[in-house]
Amino acid sequence: MSEKTPDAAELELLPTAELHDRAVARARERRDLGFLWELLRAIPAAAAATGEVDRAEFDMLHVMSLLEEFRQAGDSDIADALRPVYVSYLTEHGG
Repeated sequence: MSEKTPDAAELELLPTAELHDRAVARARERRDLGFLWELLRAIPAAAAATGEVDRAEFDMLHVMSLLEEFRQAGDSDIADALRPVYVSYLTEHGG
């Protein structure tokens, strides 16, 4: 029996760290590099949305910096700004 795909309202009730963990785990299971890259690209904008303007100026060509941000994206002030990315992904792909 397959698991029911949660809808956005159900996902919005989850803590941000759990959304991050679920979305990243699902992307890993699906080998969805596109989502992981989307997440990496969204981190500077999320930083800007939280008032961390200097972080928003990250050069997108510095992949190592972005990978470190990705590692921390589920457990920081930026994580809450990334909630819509996690909810959208999990709604579309199950999780």
